[in-house]
Amino acid sequence: MKNKDYNGMTDNRVYIYDVTLRDGAQTQGVDFSTVDKVAIARDLDTLGVDYIEGGWPGANPTDDSFFADLPKLKNAAFSAFGMTRRAGRSVGNDPGLNVLINSDTDHICMVGKTWDFHVDVALEIERDENVAMVRDSIERVNKDKSEVIFDAEHFFDGYKANADYAMQCVRAAYEAGARWIVLCDTNGGTLPHEIADIVTEVCKEVPGSHLGIHCHDDTGNAVANSLAAVRAGVRQVQGALNGLGERCGNANLVSIIPTLMLKMGYTTGVSEQGLKQLLHISHTLDERLNRAPDRSAPYVGESAFAHKGGLHVSAVEKDPRTYEHIEPELVGNHRHIVVSDQAGRSNILARFRDIGIDVEDDNPKISRLVDVVKEREFYGYAYDGAEASFELLARGEMGALPEYFQCTSFRVIDERRWNAKGDLVTMSEATVKVRVGDETNMAVAEGNGPVNALDAALRKVLIPIYPALEDLRLADYKVRILTPGDGTRAVTRVMIESTNNAGERWNTVGVSTNVIDASYNALRDSLIYRLYQTQTLSMTAESSKTTDAA
Repeated sequence: MKNKDYNGMTDNRVYIYDVTLRDGAQTQGVDFSTVDKVAIARDLDTLGVDYIEGGWPGANPTDDSFFADLPKLKNAAFSAFGMTRRAGRSVGNDPGLNVLINSDTDHICMVGKTWDFHVDVALEIERDENVAMVRDSIERVNKDKSEVIFDAEHFFDGYKANADYAMQCVRAAYEAGARWIVLCDTNGGTLPHEIADIVTEVCKEVPGSHLGIHCHDDTGNAVANSLAAVRAGVRQVQGALNGLGERCGNANLVSIIPTLMLKMGYTTGVSEQGLKQLLHISHTLDERLNRAPDRSAPYVGESAFAHKGGLHVSAVEKDPRTYEHIEPELVGNHRHIVVSDQAGRSNILARFRDIGIDVEDDNPKISRLVDVVKEREFYGYAYDGAEASFELLARGEMGALPEYFQCTSFRVIDERRWNAKGDLVTMSEATVKVRVGDETNMAVAEGNGPVNALDAALRKVLIPIYPALEDLRLADYKVRILTPGDGTRAVTRVMIESTNNAGERWNTVGVSTNVIDASYNALRDSLIYRLYQTQTLSMTAESSKTTDAA
């Protein structure tokens, strides 16, 4: 059944605008690198959001670096964020506006004031001048870009204080040609019933097909407010993965997207297959931020579909709808019976299909792999953010992974000293013994840190034998302490992101009480994964040649 907004539209399509890379980067303790932003953008594109706000060009070196080489997307469109022109400047003489116009993206989001209090006190300009700033900026950017999105900052506070002026700003944006006017609950203080009432009134003057909602979670209502706004007529929702954002965060798209699709009957750019990636993408972001996923998170938390013994388990086994509001697999999750611990098999089979392993559901090796994964995850391994390590583990358990090499021993020495110039330096030296086939080779290398030295020593042995490793390089390295109560004896998890000249990327994981050992485990998986992928591509090419010759 189609939903109707106030204007009588039968448009069931809601557009998802992700702000993780900009608004989410303002989260306390979050500091995205360019590599992080590229990886997150690719995940968002896989999910199927409509817009990805890449950041603010000209604001900082990270955003400049990101916009200078935007990754190619299949589903989403990049948006650049900035401000309307400054007071007292023309649109042609405003440096910030010109940066937006010159950015390599066809979609621009500009923020402007709609609360008379801010215009009077913060900007200290005439209210008509603020309206002109909105209108002039949108008209100018529209000449060069496909879409202009106007973020009406503090709109709900402004509307409650002076509805006529807030609407004057919104009308100016709409009449100037903004594709979307986004109503922002910037301080997160508005409640769902207020959102619904105000959006209903706005829809009387601006079509809901041109309205969006941007909510913060300072009262814990960001998701509810966003959904209330959609019901009242807006057709764009802004939010962040896992609710990242300043203070209490932005509206959580991980909760909003499945609710819109599975509960409210709306369609989005997210396909059914994309929705099944929701848990994986949510947990991958947490791993990238070196933090544990929220066990109680709606839809994607480990406890979201967990049942602990007694009547609940009996009821769920008879009819899952008793205690499960959706099928967990729709969002990539699974039922977890805590007492019998039978969860996981369906997820393993789904991951097998994703990596191209064709296996029968009743294959006894599946049960063994489920047990191995559970044992490793209990110890600290996490495969949501390390797909390459999972694939190697799976193929190894299925007996389909060659032994390319074996590092029989390694030693790493760090030396901290003053050099001849009187500078304090720290050097690392690694010695490795590696067996390839029947031959054992030894190599010594120095590096900028123990992991770099270990990597260099392994390459000395392996590249002459496996030239495919020559273009492999480490793009990112993260360490997370899993048992902080143990102090310096804590178990550590190392995540390594690797890449090559073709731009391919893969993630591996290692866990140990020794950070060097954990690093080696992740590094070894990275090398082996590259070798396996190269071998697979080579075999595919040879098979193709044989077929063509026949």
